This record gives sequence, C-alpha cells and structure tokens, in this order.
Amino acid sequence: MLGRTFAMLKLRKASAQDIPQILSFIRELADYERAPNAVSCTEKDLHRDGFGSNPKFRVIMAEWNGEPAGMAFFFYNYSTWQGRTGIFIEDLFVRPQFRGKGIGRALVGHLAQTAIAEHCYGVRWEVLDWNKPAIDVYRHLGSKFREGWRIMQITGQELKELAESVPQSVSDDWLKGPVGVSKRQAQPLAQMPNKELSKASSTVG
Repeated sequence: MLGRTFAMLKLRKASAQDIPQILSFIRELADYERAPNAVSCTEKDLHRDGFGSNPKFRVIMAEWNGEPAGMAFFFYNYSTWQGRTGIFIEDLFVRPQFRGKGIGRALVGHLAQTAIAEHCYGVRWEVLDWNKPAIDVYRHLGSKFREGWRIMQITGQELKELAESVPQSVSDDWLKGPVGVSKRQAQPLAQMPNKELSKASSTVG
C-alpha cells in the first residue's frame, strides 16, 4: 500500500511536482549505465506523457528518511499468448548511497502487488549484461531470464527510412491514423456523436 512507511522507507505515487526529481533519476541512471549523453527527455515531455489526461506511464517514488532515494518508472504491455496485460519497468533506480537497504526490493515488491491486483500476467524489465550486482538481486527476487530471446529495436534514421519505404497505395484509410485505428476511431471521445461514443467506450474500457 502506497504512503506507508517501513522504518525510514516510504513509497508513494509520483505527482507532477516530482517531475524535476524524476528527470534527475533518469539522468543518474543513464550515467550509471555508461550512457550519460543518451538522455534527451525533458520535463515538458514527462509532464505531457505522464501527468495529463491520458498518462502513458506511472512512477513510484521511494524516500528514505524524507530524502529522494529512487523510483520505479513503469507502464503496461500486453501478452498475446496469455491474453493479459503486464507491467514493464522502464527504469528501476536506487541512488548509490541508499543501496543495500531493501529499497529496490520494496519497489519491485510493490509492482508485484500492483500486477496481482490488476490481474496482470507478471512484471518484466531489462538489465545490462555487465550489471552483475543488479542481476544477482533480481535472481534473488525470483526473476529469470527469457532464454533464447533477444531485444531488437529500430530508431532514428532507420525508423524514418522504414516508414517511408511503405508505398502509400498499400495503406488504406483504416491505416492512415494510429496503427489499427481509423481516423474516425482515433478522434477524441468528446468529439464523437453519442451513438459512436457509446460504441467506442465499450472498446477501450
């Protein structure tokens, strides 16, 4: 349960007032992961995507004796095999001076409680292969690697070139909006006629 205190540890939901601290944690984690110049995210980005009417992520803040100690930054994915949502941890970070106090375990444990309460299939995250201290902690928690799987992504210029390589003629009107959503379906619910609003609400509830 958020807001409760264990000795000197307190976990709570982040608010918009925490955005500067969240961004600081993101940068500190990037520095620890040997990529200090990789962060282009701004406070404006975090406010837009996490604290508006349709948040794309959630954050749990950890405080130790009133001091910012760490965070879990997460969002939902979906398993087509299990037909259920899951929690994906984008960033799990505890400041060096607060490590060894059980803060990371408390953060992951809270997300495990959230996953069960929200009927998720589980919790998933990534870890760098050289980060043995983190791997040891995660294994101690009971987590396992997904053997045989590797992560792939496409970004930047390659992403742009791939998008531009698809002829417009093969993309009908149904695909011109967000993937799998027509322009009509993609319009804000508040702008839909009452009959269509009722129909759309039943598909996103």
